[in-house]
Amino acid sequence: MNYHKNHGNLKRCWGLIFCSLSILLGACTTKVVKQQDNLPIEDSTEIEVNTTVLPLPDTLYPSVERVRYDVEIKDSSDLTLSSLESLYDGEDVLTFRKTLLRDANFGGKVTGTPATIDTAWVFHTYYNTEQTKYGIWGGGSGWTGQPLFHKKRNEIMVGSLCGRVYFIDYNTGKATRQAIDVTNTIKGTPSLDPTLDNLYVGQGVPNHQPFGSLTIDLKKNQITDFFGRDPKARRGWNAFDSSPVVVGDFLFWPGENGCLYKFRRAQGKLTLAAALRYTINGSASGVENSLCVYRNYGFFGDNHGNILAVNLNTMKPVWSYNNHDDIDGSIVCKVENDTPYIYCGCEVDKQGNEGICHIVKLDGRNGNRIWNLQIPCKRFTLGEKALDGGMYCTPLLGMGDCSHLLFANICRNGADGKGAGSGEMIAVDIQTGKIVHSTQLNQFAWSSPVGFLNEKNEMYIFTGDSGGTTYLIRAKTGEILCKKHFAHNFESSPLVIGNTAIVGSRQNGIYKFVIK
Repeated sequence: MNYHKNHGNLKRCWGLIFCSLSILLGACTTKVVKQQDNLPIEDSTEIEVNTTVLPLPDTLYPSVERVRYDVEIKDSSDLTLSSLESLYDGEDVLTFRKTLLRDANFGGKVTGTPATIDTAWVFHTYYNTEQTKYGIWGGGSGWTGQPLFHKKRNEIMVGSLCGRVYFIDYNTGKATRQAIDVTNTIKGTPSLDPTLDNLYVGQGVPNHQPFGSLTIDLKKNQITDFFGRDPKARRGWNAFDSSPVVVGDFLFWPGENGCLYKFRRAQGKLTLAAALRYTINGSASGVENSLCVYRNYGFFGDNHGNILAVNLNTMKPVWSYNNHDDIDGSIVCKVENDTPYIYCGCEVDKQGNEGICHIVKLDGRNGNRIWNLQIPCKRFTLGEKALDGGMYCTPLLGMGDCSHLLFANICRNGADGKGAGSGEMIAVDIQTGKIVHSTQLNQFAWSSPVGFLNEKNEMYIFTGDSGGTTYLIRAKTGEILCKKHFAHNFESSPLVIGNTAIVGSRQNGIYKFVIK
């Protein structure tokens, strides 16, 4: 008997049994085969490394008592997530801020100390002059409006305020295929399915009916599925600015109708599996931000300032937290010592003309508050529009020499004594919640900042403001290295590829910038 051979077979059998049990429990196991040093190939040994990803507990904390909810189950089969592994860690950029954690980990790289922002190309969208109940929306892209990237096809995909989805060659800036007209304004960021050739697009403004969310089958280059008005929704506004994500076998998509949806996926089609509908203090609130996911917990904030954690297996709330005012920016998660911490900020909207932007760090397991940074902000009027203050962006987690920091664009709007429409980018210590430094912007910014690292692990930030100015900032100090004006308004969030940033303006331009 070859002892080594049979011993290895036994180990493999037990490994398969253990893996099967783990899957049944909603866990995921990876086996690593390692050749020990100084051993010939035939004597290599199999070392099993336990990397099991266990689900967080199925529980309800007392903070859920204020939430009145129901979960509708439309699918009689097992709705447990088949895997907790992320499908978003490759080179493609498939959703808003790239990952399930919404941490904008694009892998941006620069050489040395970058000092310039140059234009590689500008792609021009259609400019829609249709007069609607909600105004003229024009073209380009709005909030959040981040482009997506499919590396194999070298293709940029972006939804436009003009109501079309565009496909652009990353190198040349030329169209790669016919644009797709979805008839209504797109404000948010679409999402590419990680394993299917589906593009999920949410409509933002009901210029025409029907109004809702849709699936584009990229194999056919046409709309093949539409999810319209939900008669059971507790809020009538059926916009979908959120960028959905796939976890396990399901797509999760929050709506501005006050619901979180769980869909089964097939090529060109979604089928509703379950829906969470809720009210707090007797009122339903919409969700404009994108779901942040850690293991089987999903986190989002709503227009009334509520932060909810939901068990994505059961679709039931786990905990809730009152963050005082409208939350549009997406929640960001960072894991420290195996504990998921989430970061979230609010606007000054329900508070009136003056108020506080609350930026909080919470324990993602239970909603316990770690710190609360309070920043005075104002609302100001521009023409016939009232523009709220506070945080619209999704914060950026620091990396490299700034891994201890969190960056966010704040709309101060004169609360800092620097004039109506004032804005700044702040750097916050993630342990203390204290502002380390701030960078004054020409105007307020809704756009989310993005980061780059150089060969010394030094971090640099690119961001734009509502006046169409772009900034290149040394992240550690807040020093502006380059400032250039290019367009009317950059309220969209950039996509990062290498040393480039691709972002749309509120006119009709999609820009590719080179950072060097």
